[in-house]
Amino acid sequence: MQLFNDTSFFFWAGALSLPAFLLGILEKPIRYYGGLVTLIFLWLAMGKNLPALGWLAGFTVGEYVLIRAYLHARRTKGRQTAVYRLVLFLSILPLILYKILGLWGNPHHIFAFLGLSYLTFKAAQMVIEIYDGLIEEAPAFDFFYLMLFFPDITSGPIDRSRRFSEDIHRRISRQEYLDMAGYGVFRFLQGMVYKQVVAALFYTVMSWFGMDRSLGSILLYMYAYGFYLFFDFAGYSSMAVGISYVFGVKTPENFRAPFVSKDMKEFWDRWHITLSHWFRDFIFTRVMMVLTRRRVGKDKLTRASLAFLINMGIMGLWHGLSPCYIIYGLYHGVLLSLTEVLQKKWKFYKKHKKDRWFIWTERIITFHLVMFGFLIFSNHLHELAQTPQKGDLLNGR
Repeated sequence: MQLFNDTSFFFWAGALSLPAFLLGILEKPIRYYGGLVTLIFLWLAMGKNLPALGWLAGFTVGEYVLIRAYLHARRTKGRQTAVYRLVLFLSILPLILYKILGLWGNPHHIFAFLGLSYLTFKAAQMVIEIYDGLIEEAPAFDFFYLMLFFPDITSGPIDRSRRFSEDIHRRISRQEYLDMAGYGVFRFLQGMVYKQVVAALFYTVMSWFGMDRSLGSILLYMYAYGFYLFFDFAGYSSMAVGISYVFGVKTPENFRAPFVSKDMKEFWDRWHITLSHWFRDFIFTRVMMVLTRRRVGKDKLTRASLAFLINMGIMGLWHGLSPCYIIYGLYHGVLLSLTEVLQKKWKFYKKHKKDRWFIWTERIITFHLVMFGFLIFSNHLHELAQTPQKGDLLNGR
């Protein structure tokens, strides 16, 4: 069973949500029942692949042991940078190995289990915040429930451990829960329409123009793919947020009308929000600190531009080691750097940035730049170049 996709998932989601609803209106804790439902969905999704289920369990337990060991080291030996770097590296090592092994096209290696990327983000966040002194405890139930929480295990949104723990332990009044549940049902149904209907329509349009090399067809494919990607992913995220609310967890939003963004910085504040904010908080900000401390570049603007390139380059590598993902990441790094420079140095921008005509011009330009980035991400141009056309076959090519 594929979560948020197969008909059987929607049946089980409806059936297993009813006891959560009853607990909520009775003002009882939902977290333990939510933990049980999470295990049920993991079994339904992976039960036929026992090795993958075992590796998922082993990975999660290993991350917990690593975090508990680091908590002990942090309390007893203080803030040792070398220990922190080693623990952080070990926490993300399975994801690194997964990406490297993927170059050989083997989908059956030990790290090919459900949700590895997003589990790694959650674990790495805890390691970083332990180092910063923001996390001093890691209760076992809270950790495993956060890591395996079924609505967001496959593709996010990426929740933060402290926020998640506060949600599952706070008492929710009946009226507040009814409001949450009503909103959750609405978001779940909205997500179903986005993913099952609207995204499917754009996918059909993509298939019509997919193998045509004409400029018009490539442009139609580009825009259809961009909207397909949005409605498919935003639809999944909306369903994940919706069912989380039913289980008493206010999972953060992942999309906020990204195609009306005025510039690339605003786009990444609206698109895949939990991912971009994770990279902002735990990579971009820390890269900026290192560059500033080592006095790299002549000024803050230079350092910010370099940090954008590094940050988005790493994001591209996270998507995969294929050239299209790396180029996609660097493309956005360049756009973010240019945006930063223009907004800080361009007098014309400072003079007109509040003018309505200028704002709409920004939105139109940003929209097309984003869509071209999606074309890079899709690897469509490379696939066209590798696919023989009818004329090529007739000419013996």
